[in-house]
Amino acid sequence: MTAIPPTTLTDPTEVDTRKVRGLTRAEQRAIAAKGRLSSPWASGIAIVLAILWTVPTFGLLVTSFRPRSEIRGSGWWTFLQNPAATLENYSEVLFGSSTSFATFFVNSVVITLPAVVIPISLALLAAYAFAWIPFRGREVLFVAVFALQVVPIQVTLLPLLQQYVSWGLAGSFWVVWLSHSIFALPLAIYLLHNFMKDIPASLVEAARVDGAGHVTVFFRVLLPLLTPAIASFGIFQFLWVWNDLLVALVFVGGTTDVAPLTVRIAELAGTRGSQWHLLSAGAFVAMVVPLVVFLALQRYFVRGLLAGSVKG
Repeated sequence: MTAIPPTTLTDPTEVDTRKVRGLTRAEQRAIAAKGRLSSPWASGIAIVLAILWTVPTFGLLVTSFRPRSEIRGSGWWTFLQNPAATLENYSEVLFGSSTSFATFFVNSVVITLPAVVIPISLALLAAYAFAWIPFRGREVLFVAVFALQVVPIQVTLLPLLQQYVSWGLAGSFWVVWLSHSIFALPLAIYLLHNFMKDIPASLVEAARVDGAGHVTVFFRVLLPLLTPAIASFGIFQFLWVWNDLLVALVFVGGTTDVAPLTVRIAELAGTRGSQWHLLSAGAFVAMVVPLVVFLALQRYFVRGLLAGSVKG
């Protein structure tokens, strides 16, 4: 018997080639994408973009703590030469009678949370039906839902407002919740459907063989696997609703009872453009919550993006 040369078994290049050939096309594309994104050029570009994004945010933070006279007299980059700081800007913005940002902050929270939970809950049920429940016209209905993404939001504002007025809901939180849910559902259904279809059918079939119904399959088999997808869309929807001005301005106006932070900031920019100490502090108050949400959930966000990038 002829002995096999040791190099045949220990050549790392050949071993890596065999490993790569044993992977699926999606996994090979993921490995190639990872190699390109981890290159020195990609890292350098990412660092430059991070700096360009961080500098204005840092400047806004520094400005929000500077006294009014310092803001008018010099730029934020001179803070190290004359490090004067105060909390009066935030105190006046949050609790001053002329701004009342605390009330608008609570309104933004009340608007955003249901506007994120409602479309995700409905989209999960619809995506499960499109992915795993056969019924007549399923493909046509799914294409129709997907096509709704191309409808501009501006086209729907007047008909929805007329309908809300006829229902007696105008000027309440319900109109904002319903509007954001309607606008988010087509994209949410499409994304979650794609993630559900990528789950191996053998898992669902095994659960059904064990006697599991649709409710058990949905909550105990599929839902735990959809956490990255839900988190990814939840972050997008949260940022969209929190930073929204158009929908809130059209449907609830500027009333203190229901208007969010964005409406109040727009009023400050329009009527108090000279009072930069209030505008900078108010802008940072509105920006800090999306930053915290994104940084806290970024690992799920990245997992969701990577899971979606290797489909097919």
